Amino acid sequence: MAMTIAEAWPPPGRPFTVAELDRMPDDGRRYELVDGVLVVSPRPVKAHQEVAAALLVLLRQECPADLRAFHEPAVQLSPKTEFDPDIVVIPAQHLPGAKVTEPPRLVVEVRSPRTAFVDLNVKKAAYERFGVGSYWIVVPDVDHPELIVFELHEGRYEQVARVTGDEPFRAERPFAVEVVPARLVAGLLPG
Repeated sequence: MAMTIAEAWPPPGRPFTVAELDRMPDDGRRYELVDGVLVVSPRPVKAHQEVAAALLVLLRQECPADLRAFHEPAVQLSPKTEFDPDIVVIPAQHLPGAKVTEPPRLVVEVRSPRTAFVDLNVKKAAYERFGVGSYWIVVPDVDHPELIVFELHEGRYEQVARVTGDEPFRAERPFAVEVVPARLVAGLLPG
C-alpha cells in the first residue's frame, strides 16, 4: 500500500525521525534528514550521475577485497539524521542490511550548485561527528573540475588535498587510488 507524504509526516512540533523518513513515498525526490529536519531535493541530473559513476568504477577497480564501494546507500548517522551520499566505501562485513549504520571508510558527495553549502558545512560536520574516515567532495564543473579531500585526524577533519583539472590526487586512505578530476568529467558537455 502506497503512503502519501501527509501520512508519513510527524505530528506538529515534533522533529522527523528516520522511521518517518522510511515511510516517505518514492516520488522522484531525494529525502534526507538532518537533526530531525527534512531536506528535500530533486534527484541529481544525469551529468552528476555520470561523474559519480566514473568515480565509482575507478574505486571498485582499486578497492581491496575486504572493502566495498557502492552508490547512493542510505547512511543512518543517528535516529534523526540520514543521508544518501553519492558513493561510500565500507568494510565488506557491513554489507548486509538495508542501511549503512557504521561509519563508512569513505563518503563522496558530487557537489551541485544547490548542494554546495550543505556538502561543505552541514554534511561535513555530521560525517566528522559520525567518524567517517575520509570525506571527498567532487566539483563536476567541466571547465574546472575539482576534488576536495578531508581526512579525520583526532576526531576532526583536515583538508589534505584540493586538486583541479589534470592534477592527480593519490589517496592512501581508505586504500591506494589515483583520482584525476578532469577524467571524471571527460566527455561531458558544459552546462
